[in-house]
Amino acid sequence: MAKLKVKGTVVTIDTKNKEDYICITDIARFKDPNRTDYIIHNWLRNRNTIEFLGIWERLNNPDFKPIEFDGFKNQAGLNSFVLTPKQWIDKTNAMGLISKSGRYGGTYAHKDIAFEFASWISVEFKLYLIKEFQRLKDEEKNQLGWDIRRNLTKINYRIHTDAIRENLVPPELSKSQINHIYATEADILNMALFGTTATLWRDANPDRKGNIRDYADISQLVCLSNLENLNALFINEGLSQDIRLERLNQIAIQQMRILTADSGMKRLEEKG
Repeated sequence: MAKLKVKGTVVTIDTKNKEDYICITDIARFKDPNRTDYIIHNWLRNRNTIEFLGIWERLNNPDFKPIEFDGFKNQAGLNSFVLTPKQWIDKTNAMGLISKSGRYGGTYAHKDIAFEFASWISVEFKLYLIKEFQRLKDEEKNQLGWDIRRNLTKINYRIHTDAIRENLVPPELSKSQINHIYATEADILNMALFGTTATLWRDANPDRKGNIRDYADISQLVCLSNLENLNALFINEGLSQDIRLERLNQIAIQQMRILTADSGMKRLEEKG
């Protein structure tokens, strides 16, 4: 679950079937924190609301029950008409609203419906909600791009370690000696790109979790992915460690100059 802060009100977002649902109980809290259910029920009594919900369900929900919907539509607007989210969901088999209990309980609505509800509460609040929601989606997109590149370096690292195993690890070595060779080879990449080894980085950053690569930016991850492939190629060609390190460092310098240039980063972000 994600949380947004909109005009001082915390709004929860959940995901179901890859669709975003926003807690309209939280939105109602902006208007009156003590009468959220009452506010939602009043909104549901409105004929325009019923018509909007019905159209949304027909467009998105093949299992929606139109006959039950017509019954609610005919009653909407009458003084005696009362409708709760649970009644709407149970009677019409609606999927645009979700009624939840427990720690994160409340009424959740598909983002299309939640924005409509927010507009009924306050046009200003709706605009701020949309702005914060879009900011969250942009952050998620950027994080996804980072994760993809991070995973790419892990895949390439497998190619890298296979080349080490096939060319640099004699069968008579002990397990600890073999692990040392892998660590040494990993540090060739670290030295070529970051100018330090994993151990030296950990000693210099005792408060940080993970390793030096977890703190790499997008440009460094792209460069690291290339270096892993090149080092595997150099190993297969039988080049010595010192020659490989010198070549990889020169390549890293050249690639980082390109990647960190404004035009290079713009192309990288557009492809991401």
